[in-house]
Amino acid sequence: MEKKMRITLYILSVLAVLGLIVAAYAAAKRQGAEETFAPEAAGIESQTEDMTGDAAAGDGESEGQQAAAAGDAESEGQAAAAGDGEGKGHPDAVTGDGGGEDTDGETTILFTGDVLFANAFKAGYDAKGIEGVIEKDLLAELNDADILMVNNEFPYSDRGVPMEDKQFTFRCSPSYVKALNEMGVDVVSLANNHTLDYGKEALSDTFATLDQAGILYGGAGESVERAEEVQVIEVNGKKYGFLAVSRVIPVASWKVENSAPGIFSCYDDTRLVELVAEAKKECDFLAVYPHWGVEYAAYPESYQTKIAERCIEAGADVIVGSHTHCLQGVSYIDGKPVFYSLGNFIFGQNIDRSAILKVTVDDAGNVSCQFLPVYAAGGVTYLAEGEQAEQICRYLDSISDASVGADGSVTE
Repeated sequence: MEKKMRITLYILSVLAVLGLIVAAYAAAKRQGAEETFAPEAAGIESQTEDMTGDAAAGDGESEGQQAAAAGDAESEGQAAAAGDGEGKGHPDAVTGDGGGEDTDGETTILFTGDVLFANAFKAGYDAKGIEGVIEKDLLAELNDADILMVNNEFPYSDRGVPMEDKQFTFRCSPSYVKALNEMGVDVVSLANNHTLDYGKEALSDTFATLDQAGILYGGAGESVERAEEVQVIEVNGKKYGFLAVSRVIPVASWKVENSAPGIFSCYDDTRLVELVAEAKKECDFLAVYPHWGVEYAAYPESYQTKIAERCIEAGADVIVGSHTHCLQGVSYIDGKPVFYSLGNFIFGQNIDRSAILKVTVDDAGNVSCQFLPVYAAGGVTYLAEGEQAEQICRYLDSISDASVGADGSVTE
């Protein structure tokens, strides 16, 4: 009996001890849980802060990638995800924090020679659209530029009558202006000897057509002030100005100061030089686009050089000429380039040799120039390649005071 009692008491004591251990363990667990909850909550808050920090760092990296590689597909995708909404935007578009697509600050401007939308153009465009006029690789080059300027050598209108006793008169229906949009044209010169071929009504229609297409125009207007107006496009935080003028007008009545609407002319270049000086105060880079020279002459007239000298002295950064329907050379005046004529760009069935001028302005304002040789066959304009391109560049070098490399690079 005594032995049974001892065993019973032992068992009870063991159970008591086990109960105390279990109770202690449960208390310790509860306390441990209470002690570890706050750090876990802090950890959540900390993780949220880290995620916010990571997101900010990621945005910074994305902006850096865009700056380092503008146009990179991944960067464009990141920009779209960040809320730009439209992918590639207008050259002068900027985001809310002041960054734009071309965050490296380098701006590319293309200039072409004479453009005529006539029979060959209409046949190609009606059959195949813009690629029936501009070969696709060249079209991509045009659209990649920040700014594209051409000489528009005809009115957009279905009205008016052709000028009497004029050998060639040009006109094109306003519906074809969409070709300029498809080429990526930003600004055109209307200062030439065909703008008023079909009279003032047709010229007024041209203004309306270009306005509706969102394309700037210079060198002509409904008033003297509008004809003399410098067209300004802002890219990468810099203002680029374009001033168009003609030294070739069939009759004095085409001059805007004699009869409006009309054309800004520079037979007396006094006003032109004044405008250049005024515009340079407002623009970081100023291009003057004169229609001048003698048709099919490879070398400039003395008056072209004199006008160029006065414009450069007044502040022009580059001068790009048109009218001759053939290439003329390039020279430098006080360190600034003068391209006397780029020849034809879209003009009839065939063009043996011509060139686009590519001007690149970096963030520091340094300017570099390059010819992109082109030709046309069957009404389609192409980028020249290989030996053909080198031949065009060699020819340009032979008629220039400046040096033109085999790759089209232009140096003083």
